[in-house]
Amino acid sequence: MVYEKLRSIRKQKGISQKSMAKILSTDTSNYSRKERGETKIFNDEWEKLAAALDVPVEEIKESSRNLIRNENSTFNDNSGNYNKYYSFSEHVNDYIALLKEQNEMLKEENLRLKKEIETLNK
Repeated sequence: MVYEKLRSIRKQKGISQKSMAKILSTDTSNYSRKERGETKIFNDEWEKLAAALDVPVEEIKESSRNLIRNENSTFNDNSGNYNKYYSFSEHVNDYIALLKEQNEMLKEENLRLKKEIETLNK
């Protein structure tokens, strides 16, 4: 099972598997397994990947019953697509800002829940 759309778009955008792995907070080998379809990609991961690639989730997500394996390297050639690095860094910064915002919200929620537990324990 191969996620051809995901791999193809990643290559077209000139983004490495290592960069994509960082977005999912995983290692490169695990990301590679996800891209080959050996490991499940969860919905939240699809959203992160789509944001990094600047495409709708539906454009990269494939259902397992519609997968086609393409071993012809001619169709996977990404030559001439190196000018697309710029958009990736913009999205990484947006993603980092979103993660920081979510982190702050979780900290606040954590404090609220601790106070609630203290109140219940009295």
